Amino acid sequence: MFNGPLVSIIITTRNEEKNIGNCLQSIGKQTYPMNGLEIIVVDNHSTDDTINIAKNFGFQTRFARRVSDFGFYSYGPERSSQRNFGVNKAKGKYVLYLDADMILSPNVIEECVTMFGNSALVGLYIPEIIMGDSFWSKVRRFERSFYNATVIDAVRFVDKDIFLKINGFDETMSGPEDWDLDKKIRQQGNTSVIKSPIYHNESDFDLKKYLGKKLYYSQSFDRYIHKWGKSDPDIIKQFGPAYRYLTVFIENGKWLKLIHHPVLTGAMFFLRFLVGINYLFGKKN
Repeated sequence: MFNGPLVSIIITTRNEEKNIGNCLQSIGKQTYPMNGLEIIVVDNHSTDDTINIAKNFGFQTRFARRVSDFGFYSYGPERSSQRNFGVNKAKGKYVLYLDADMILSPNVIEECVTMFGNSALVGLYIPEIIMGDSFWSKVRRFERSFYNATVIDAVRFVDKDIFLKINGFDETMSGPEDWDLDKKIRQQGNTSVIKSPIYHNESDFDLKKYLGKKLYYSQSFDRYIHKWGKSDPDIIKQFGPAYRYLTVFIENGKWLKLIHHPVLTGAMFFLRFLVGINYLFGKKN
């Protein structure tokens, strides 16, 4: 009989039929005992086959008594409210929140639980590796490798009691709610980062859609900045050109990667430039 802590995995979906199966299967391959896991899928009214795929996985795992519980819910209107809803349904001691296009490497949950058990922590960062073979997917993978456990990142595995204490995600935001949660979590205690990664599927990377998504997320930036103040050290880093366009890429010896990959470096800064211009253009309109 398993006596370890229960981990609740919250997955938010909306028309993710291409991804949800891989995400759920990666949970099934975890080294952490499956009966120590609770899976909660919160779907934002999908119109494709996402619901059937998720429910079928849930039926199979529950029938085989492999997971502690599997819950499927319909809720919206945004990712932040979906996640809060899922956590309020969760029974676990710890919460891991995922997007449907994420795939866990096998040791993620076991490593997170072990680190929590050995240290006084309130949250953990999980390294993220962008998937995809296209040129821009490779550029995104290169860029994302600089952000792990920085203020550009956000904790993903948290103590549920702490999450509820800080009222979870700010549902007035869509985009910077991850940064907002991360700041609130860090105010409660220590955080750390594990070694096992999460793989984020951006194999269908489309530059126009990417910029459109960034522009949509930027609509909440002013609310986030106002909440914490322009002089907040994290705000200065997250929105100031000095850190976002230079320091985050060279600190702690990371500058060596820039030298070793000149083509990716040039393309990465070009992409960052497009995102910046996109944000400024969006503010004017």
